[in-house]
Amino acid sequence: MPPSNGPAEIAHDGALRDRLAHNLAGHDVRHHDSEGRKRAAVAVIVLDSDAELHGADPLVGGLNADQRRALLEDIPGAADDPTLTGDVEGTAGGASVLLTRRGSNLRGHRGQWALPGGRIDAGETALEAAMRESCEEVSLDLTVDDLLGRLDDYPTRSGYVISPFVFWLSGDREPVANPAEVASVHRVSLGELTRPDSPRFVQIPESDRPVVQVPIGGDLIHAPTGAVLYQFRAVAYDGHNTRVDELEQPVFAWS
Repeated sequence: MPPSNGPAEIAHDGALRDRLAHNLAGHDVRHHDSEGRKRAAVAVIVLDSDAELHGADPLVGGLNADQRRALLEDIPGAADDPTLTGDVEGTAGGASVLLTRRGSNLRGHRGQWALPGGRIDAGETALEAAMRESCEEVSLDLTVDDLLGRLDDYPTRSGYVISPFVFWLSGDREPVANPAEVASVHRVSLGELTRPDSPRFVQIPESDRPVVQVPIGGDLIHAPTGAVLYQFRAVAYDGHNTRVDELEQPVFAWS
């Protein structure tokens, strides 16, 4: 985990908005053909957060330390890392990215970390799908005026090509979880995404490709969400030409 005083807050202000938009405008987006896969889109929503108001993790609030650690049992490398606790308490504050935990009632990837998004419907563009899904999942009516840019397509092991779009949320719009799809909504600070120990890469016997892990508090975010967050940090915030489409997912995310 990060030090007890946590990473420094990054202000959610016009300078940050300009920085993200400038770096995304200079990024040469890598597109992937469907090749039999379904198309999906996700929204990376940058919004303000308060460490006290938005820092709780309701999923693990009633669990003891052993129960929290049990949440990590399928994660490669987690058993050898005593700093991992399985929760993201205390990771809000300043400019943040909106993350959700998927509902336990969903058919696939129950309880996993996700960005607002889903399958592209017939007749709509990837951008339209990202905005529609954000409204359906977290009650945010995003528009093209909120759009800062986009990141590379990410082909998943489960048969999708995901197109990520970056949005800037200002004003008094508040995300509200749709309980039919989302278990909880979290604001994870950009300070967490830019920790010096992020990202991590581990090898698994099932693949020659490295598994990417983005540490958030005492938990780890994996691809595809982790890959998108890593590229958002590297491209939009740091201004690097970083590709992530060859980074691997853990086996539990393959189906």
